[in-house]
Amino acid sequence: MSLLKPAITLAAALFLLQSCGTPEYRAERTHCEAEWLLKIPPVYRHEPVTKYRSVKRPSGETVCETKGTKTRCKPVMKTISVPYTAMERVDIRKTQRDPQISSCAARACSAKYGNDKCEI
Repeated sequence: MSLLKPAITLAAALFLLQSCGTPEYRAERTHCEAEWLLKIPPVYRHEPVTKYRSVKRPSGETVCETKGTKTRCKPVMKTISVPYTAMERVDIRKTQRDPQISSCAARACSAKYGNDKCEI
């Protein structure tokens, strides 16, 4: 029973994050997610993951503006992506489960709508 609550929470989160596709496809996918979360329940562990943050740094160029007798120069900033390592709770079975969910949803859509995207 302790795995059921995280599975339901994960299914609800996946439903909210699933922004592509028709409402019919999202409904089929949600059903398939619930089914496959029971068949292949999540197993979580903490793992180091590489993430990226944006940092503004001077580019080496300056832009100067003169008003009257005063000139003001500002450095031109550029945004770069800086990698860093963070510990995250990762579902190590997600890569096993996701293709099953996609396949299940496509089969259900094909059976009901004649195409794998549930397009009417």
